[in-house]
Amino acid sequence: MREKLLKLSRKQKTLTMLVVDLLIVWLALFGAFYLRLGYKDFVPQYFNSFYISGLLASVISLPVFYYLGLYRALLRYMGQHVSFIILRATFLSFLMLSVAITLLEISVPRSVPVLYWLLSALLLGVSRYGVRFWLRGFRLRDILFAPIKLPQAKSHELRGQPVAVYGAGEAGNQLVEALEHSRAFRPVAFIDDDVRLRGRTIAGCRVFAPDALDRLILQTGAQEVLLAVPSASRQRRREIVRHLETFGLPIKTMPGIQDLASGRARVQEIMEVDIGDVLSRDEVAPIAELVEQDIVDQVVMVTGAGGSIGSEMARQALVRKPKMLVLLEHSEFNLYTIDQELQSTIRTLGLDIPVISVLGSINDPVRLLDVMNTYQVETLYHAAAYKHVPLVQYNVSQGLRNNVMGTLYTAQAAILACVKQFVLISTDKAVRPTNVMGASKRLAEMVLQALSNNEQEIRLFQPELFGSTPGTVIANNTRFTMVRFGNVLGSSGSVIPLFREQIRTGGPVTVTHPEINRYFMTIPEAAQLVIQAGAMGQGGDVFVLDMGEPVKIVDLAKRMISLSGLSLKDELHPDGDIEIRFSGLRPGEKLYEELLIGDNVEGTIHPRISRAFEELLGWEQLKVVLSEMIESLKEHRYSITRELLLRYVNGYAPGSKVVDWLYRHPGRRAVEDEVS
Repeated sequence: MREKLLKLSRKQKTLTMLVVDLLIVWLALFGAFYLRLGYKDFVPQYFNSFYISGLLASVISLPVFYYLGLYRALLRYMGQHVSFIILRATFLSFLMLSVAITLLEISVPRSVPVLYWLLSALLLGVSRYGVRFWLRGFRLRDILFAPIKLPQAKSHELRGQPVAVYGAGEAGNQLVEALEHSRAFRPVAFIDDDVRLRGRTIAGCRVFAPDALDRLILQTGAQEVLLAVPSASRQRRREIVRHLETFGLPIKTMPGIQDLASGRARVQEIMEVDIGDVLSRDEVAPIAELVEQDIVDQVVMVTGAGGSIGSEMARQALVRKPKMLVLLEHSEFNLYTIDQELQSTIRTLGLDIPVISVLGSINDPVRLLDVMNTYQVETLYHAAAYKHVPLVQYNVSQGLRNNVMGTLYTAQAAILACVKQFVLISTDKAVRPTNVMGASKRLAEMVLQALSNNEQEIRLFQPELFGSTPGTVIANNTRFTMVRFGNVLGSSGSVIPLFREQIRTGGPVTVTHPEINRYFMTIPEAAQLVIQAGAMGQGGDVFVLDMGEPVKIVDLAKRMISLSGLSLKDELHPDGDIEIRFSGLRPGEKLYEELLIGDNVEGTIHPRISRAFEELLGWEQLKVVLSEMIESLKEHRYSITRELLLRYVNGYAPGSKVVDWLYRHPGRRAVEDEVS
């Protein structure tokens, strides 16, 4: 029955409500006569008066109800405002009926119209709220006997910033309901594409068409737009955002449907609009067997689990039901944060998956081996790395020790612990790098390539760190895979949080160069593709993710200014709000990023993942290079370090002099005064 009613057209629903209200009008008038006169006096003396009054009440009340908007409100999403509309409509109907009875000199007791008003208001209210709860799935006994929770008294003054909610569906109504208790926002209107909803009133808010935003702003005073379309595709969200930008209002959004379902976010948590809705393309549906192959019912470990990528890898792994999830992170706060989030997700989804949160460093071989052996890790996603280009450029030894040696120690521990699958999360900066960070990630790739190059048995590098004897031959049954991609939207240290903060404080927004561009991808899409690429690995594979088209950073800054409801300040617009300033390229920074060193690349079964074939060194030769590099780092002899990188990292072309803080320190003797 519910489904049949919900499938009726708008005209059919309105007609049904009119018929029901007509019956209510007659029933209320009958009740008024009956309560005032009783059955004995009512039928013989006043039946004609009742009949004429009923015709008058019908002619008067239904147009009044229609005019005041009782038939614009959708019953499923009807809010408390409808009670006020009902009182207004029935009171006006009562006044007009009283005047008509007086002018026509109909014999009716004076108290009957008053009783009619009270009864019609009661019956209209009860019928609407009853149907509202019934349509939303409540049973009759729930409607009649469930306890009523009285709302808390609110201030009579209008409070919060007036906002329009884009999306008048279930999510939009949940958002409006949640914002009823908010001091920050006050919903004043809906925006929706559905032509059937335009002009209707839902939860006290009029529904406007997207093209009527000028009129909406004029009539309601809305100062922001909140997006409530969590299930819309990225393509659709991008179209919505581009359209809304032209009206100059700030745009915010409610969390996505995956965050709501997992318990990571609540409806009322309003966020800055996801810049991914503007820049990125729609995600390709994952290939189920690839996503599940190395995770379902296996012990999965993530290093760097508190970082932007590592934490998303942990989230994606958890919902695919591993046997156990092991998190390794050197930052106590970051580990605590992701642990609490995952425990909340487990409770929300009713999962029974142990999450083991381990404090530790990838530069501690004993700790790594102990963790992998204890929990018998089967799949390992290696996300731990220093990724911030300028910081690594000024801290050469720590960048190389963490990114290269940390990867080497983790890989050797994985071999000793018989881990089946090892996936390194790499970067596009490893391609023809101009900075130490990129060179370190390419060298980390080369470590795994060397371990995979027909090396079924190896002799460990620095075996004493693992409690092993030098020269001991170790069986290597671990499958190593590397996945290379560009920047992810919203990661720690990325330009987006920086731009957002600069805009919040009034600017200026700083961009290094007017022509600099970067590839961008959302963190969830990147993590999902990493999992699928890892499952396709055969050993030593370098996979490259399709990042779409590169984005000019200055254009990104302009879009973010626009999304904030502000205007760009430049020579053509001196009265604008936010200025963009160019600060110059930083040491080691490239204008353009690449994803491939050569042209030797082939497709895979996934349309967004390609396999690259890169040059490599043999394991024994690479061990010699690593030994020389470690020696050069011990006394901060970074000119020698640079020579090693130039010699062995294909395409390395340093874009600046050595700028390490300790190399430049006046108290330390530099090997060279200046390195070009």
